[in-house]
Amino acid sequence: MLDINSFNSDVIIDSPGRINLIGEHIDYNGGLVLPAAIDKKITFRFRKNNSETCEILSSNFKSSFKLDLKDISRSETEWQNYILGVVYHINVLKPGSVKGFDCIIESNLPLGSGISSSAALECGMAKGLNELFDIGLTDLQMIKLSRDAEHTFVGTKCGIMDQFAVVKGKENNLILLDCDTLEYKLIPADFSPYTVVLLNTNVSHSLASSEYNVRRDECNTALAAIQKKYPRYSSLAEIEPSVIEEFKQILPEKVFNRALYASQEHRRTLEAVQCLEANDLTGFGDCLYRSHNGLQHMYEVSCKELDFLVDFSKKFDDVLGARMMGGGFGGCTINLILEEKVEEFIENAKAAYQEKFDLDLSPIIIKISNGVSKIESDAR
Repeated sequence: MLDINSFNSDVIIDSPGRINLIGEHIDYNGGLVLPAAIDKKITFRFRKNNSETCEILSSNFKSSFKLDLKDISRSETEWQNYILGVVYHINVLKPGSVKGFDCIIESNLPLGSGISSSAALECGMAKGLNELFDIGLTDLQMIKLSRDAEHTFVGTKCGIMDQFAVVKGKENNLILLDCDTLEYKLIPADFSPYTVVLLNTNVSHSLASSEYNVRRDECNTALAAIQKKYPRYSSLAEIEPSVIEEFKQILPEKVFNRALYASQEHRRTLEAVQCLEANDLTGFGDCLYRSHNGLQHMYEVSCKELDFLVDFSKKFDDVLGARMMGGGFGGCTINLILEEKVEEFIENAKAAYQEKFDLDLSPIIIKISNGVSKIESDAR
């Protein structure tokens, strides 16, 4: 196993997690999302080893594996597939560009919390290999191949939002991203005198991957049915809610609800951005609450712990809005809280959560940060 203490790095990469303020489950439905990179990161230390074999060590999992560049195939160990998939897809795009390397991975991203440790892992690996071997990948190529790695090696048919935010994040800015065209603009993340706080339920979202794929299939079913009458539409997000209402008696109830949620959430994201630009934080917070209501009742990806925390936040005037964030079935709520009341609210929430579920609640205080980046090497 690689020795962390004696490892001399040629390249060091920081790859951030991400939050998504609003626009959940919309990236694969072609709509608007509002993510940002955060200051919780995965750090990668790379070095060339002049062989055909690569060794990758995760200090968090306290395990390592070896990768044969001539024979890259899926692993039974999930975290390894994020690495394997990226190396495979780089070699598809740029054959022979990846040579032998060693890598040590250290993370302060809480796994399963919905802040996209998977995309951070993929994009950090892509960025590191690009820098280590001077491959010449563009940001967009790294974003797309990281997404493809998750599709093919991990088996989650994710959209592109997470990888986009991890690569393109900019300090103190949110990204309003059109997931259909990949056009984006930066929105200043000025919530003063409020701040964004995550509350991690510490509930494993073991259903998230399989149910994520189910939701995507349900959305595709709805889109295909609507396209038979309205072939001009290419994504659910662009379809007006009134048009989707026409199919209420035609589509199965769950499929109809998924489609209507996607249409409404796309428009809610635009409304939320307009509130931010008008400095209407109360209106923005209301968008968050309505987003959670849709995720809970129409998209059905929440859980009792997430619902409890969102309902609990409504008891406090110092909280303007809250909702579940990420794939669902666990992970975090995202909350917009008056900055001077954060500690008080967290203590109240922790006590109530402990009493209700006999579980610890973990607050995550975040700052909006830059995307994946190269930092100084320590090679001598």
